[in-house]
Amino acid sequence: MNSFTFTPATKERAKARIALTGPTGSGKTYTALVLGTGIGDRIALIDTEHGSASKYADEFAFDTLPLTTFEPPALVEALAVAAHEGYDVVIVDSLSHFWSGAGGMLEQVDNAAKRVAGGNTFAGWREARPLERAMVDALLAYPGHLIATMRTKTEYVVEADERGRKVPRKVGLKPEQREGIEYEFDIVGDLDHENTLVISKSRAKPLSGRVIRKPDETFAEAVLEWLNAGKPTPSASDYLTTATAPHATYEELRGLYEEVRRHNLLAAAVLDHAGGSTTLGELIARRGTEAKKETGKGTEQKGEAA
Repeated sequence: MNSFTFTPATKERAKARIALTGPTGSGKTYTALVLGTGIGDRIALIDTEHGSASKYADEFAFDTLPLTTFEPPALVEALAVAAHEGYDVVIVDSLSHFWSGAGGMLEQVDNAAKRVAGGNTFAGWREARPLERAMVDALLAYPGHLIATMRTKTEYVVEADERGRKVPRKVGLKPEQREGIEYEFDIVGDLDHENTLVISKSRAKPLSGRVIRKPDETFAEAVLEWLNAGKPTPSASDYLTTATAPHATYEELRGLYEEVRRHNLLAAAVLDHAGGSTTLGELIARRGTEAKKETGKGTEQKGEAA
């Protein structure tokens, strides 16, 4: 029998998944704080830029976590702590460091190639790719709003102008991250040196293609309006509370696992009872195994009593 079942699609309330890209000096951090302040109350900022975000502490209220090495599991753990502390908004400033910074993906691939593949880069990618996937999944499954900034590289080509002179022409901006990373986000905005934001990709139809000069709280309000237009759904934090209920049964946990899977939250980074970082899916599965063992013990005890 076919196990697949189609159900009617419904628009659900969502949490922001926003990427802000741009060259150094384009106002990515400031814009992220403007946006974060407009869509949430408590803001956590993961700072990879040597504490530069704290220069805006007189204008915005936020907590910061400075990092100096950028292994992907470190970001997953930071997200788990932020979720545990209940931050409405997490800003990763910037995600580019987890690609090309110390301990980032490129270094992970290089180390893996040397360690297990005799310098074979292809094999190094195969070894390191799960780290990146776990990091991206944790970003997308964060129970609050997520804003990531990314540095961009400007590419130029030399072409002849109308007078036949050779002149450089800018042909595009590429984030310093893996190819296609922007497709993971619901809204992608490109900033220039004048702090003009161009929405280059958006699942929010009202925002698609907009050009916004010096984004302010009005832009944040438009984002929040789109996010809140839909049916309320439980968050990863709500599911965590259910999963850790002391008397949850195996059947309840199995049903919970399937519901969390349908909402694409299995990879949400959370803290377990010992304070270690894990995923919501792994925690529910572990609790289910424990509940099943307890059920088995209870059955054995009843049999002995009989």
